Amino acid sequence: MNIESLRRPTRRAIALAGVTAGVAAVAFLATTAGAATGQRPPGRKPTVVLVHGAFADSSSWNGVVRRLRRDGYPVVAVANPLRGLRSDAEYLRSVLDSIDGPIVLAGHSYGGSVMSEAADGHPDVRALVYIASFSLDKGESTAELAARFPGGQLGPALNPVPFPLPGGDTGTDLYITQDEFRRVFAADVPRDVAELMAATQRPIAATALEDRATRAAWRSIPSWTMVTTQDLAIPADSMRFMAKRAGSYTVEIDASHAVTVSEPGAVADLIDRAGRTVAQ
Repeated sequence: MNIESLRRPTRRAIALAGVTAGVAAVAFLATTAGAATGQRPPGRKPTVVLVHGAFADSSSWNGVVRRLRRDGYPVVAVANPLRGLRSDAEYLRSVLDSIDGPIVLAGHSYGGSVMSEAADGHPDVRALVYIASFSLDKGESTAELAARFPGGQLGPALNPVPFPLPGGDTGTDLYITQDEFRRVFAADVPRDVAELMAATQRPIAATALEDRATRAAWRSIPSWTMVTTQDLAIPADSMRFMAKRAGSYTVEIDASHAVTVSEPGAVADLIDRAGRTVAQ
């Protein structure tokens, strides 16, 4: 074979190039048409939005994110401000508004309180998944539901720390004392991981737990609930009570409150179950 033969395209190469160009043109036109009509490509999965709760951050979803992405879901793990129920919900709502297409919204712990407030009336939120979480009704507070049934041991383990507010007032942040963190929050998480979680925990403003809900998205949006039976932060009976009144599809798992870290596969499976019901 000489150099000239390498330079000169064969008839087969020309034909293949024509086919490739045609396919690319069709794909471009289809994409352009979809953008013009606001339609998503067929078969695309809903976006999963994850909302962490108090004493945690977005990295607490890492194992869940890894599994959902592997299964083809676009995922956003929101940085919940943990400053106040209404302001946190407004922040989450702004994130939801930025996402194109149907959404599966999952919340852990106080994150469930926030998502119930934020998602009400949102046209793109098609499923709510409560993971060891709160599904408040109008007029209820997170603290009230946490104390409605016996078994919670979080209160005595909290350390209040004052912080300055605009205008010269003072608020109170709540932390879990590091020596109690694993026992009451993450008993089934490896000790070295729990120690890192304790050191990097995000505090919540005490008033956020006392704020009363003004909306209840679970009344109009289908929900799924994971009850953690070894939970010392939210009694399992409290989770069962909230799930039952919401008519939520419910699973129970032998896990601590930090189930997103200790059992990410089970959490991802429940979110996927909700995701598969969302029409594309």
